[in-house]
Amino acid sequence: MSYENLSGRTAVVTGAASGIGEALALQLAAEGARVALLARRADRLQALVEKIRADGGEALAVAADVTDDASVDAARDLVHETFGPVDLVVNNAGVMLPNPVVEGRLDEWQRMLDTNVTGVLRVIRAFGADLVAAAAEGRTADLVNVSSVGAHIPFPNYAVYGATKAAVTYLSQSLRGEFGPRDVRVTNIEPGLTETELKDHIDSAELSGQLDGMLDAIGTLSAAEVADVVAYATSRPRHVNLRQIMVLPTRQA
Repeated sequence: MSYENLSGRTAVVTGAASGIGEALALQLAAEGARVALLARRADRLQALVEKIRADGGEALAVAADVTDDASVDAARDLVHETFGPVDLVVNNAGVMLPNPVVEGRLDEWQRMLDTNVTGVLRVIRAFGADLVAAAAEGRTADLVNVSSVGAHIPFPNYAVYGATKAAVTYLSQSLRGEFGPRDVRVTNIEPGLTETELKDHIDSAELSGQLDGMLDAIGTLSAAEVADVVAYATSRPRHVNLRQIMVLPTRQA
């Protein structure tokens, strides 16, 4: 589906080296947006930028770690130097490390909190002023946070991951009170089972097998299908805010 009014916009997409972020970067660029791709894997980003440019789009690879303040600040500076201020920010970077809470894996908890929650806040701090300025100039401005159905539906052994995503969903809700009166839209996307690299983060054979069984029984969305939902939401007229979208495989619903 084509969303022509994305043309001319300047976007930042985190977690752009794979999955939903990669698919969204490709779609936004195809629609005529300039896209800054943020992720840790510089080689993957550069390959994606080359593909986008070969197809006639504009893209910038920005190697950045959302868990590091200085890295995010440097990413902001590079994006501004290359593209100027942005009007579309997608917080997509995330990590999923399920294990029983009684195992007390503090390192995993901290990694999920730093990436899934504080990382989102770092990116908002870096680019939030751009969004407010764009809206003040009468342009469309969007903040999109990618949460999860796990924010609402508990899964055994995914308690900490689900808690981080619930935080993102609540943050999105609260930020509408700050950004909405300034004409900046805040959209919260909550995917269900989706074909991404998240499942590769699981280090438990038992939990990995359980997830594979769910995927086989229910099926998954493709990353491109979730990316299309983001593109649709951000291409609506600027006074229309699709505030929260849960997108699931039909059998999961």
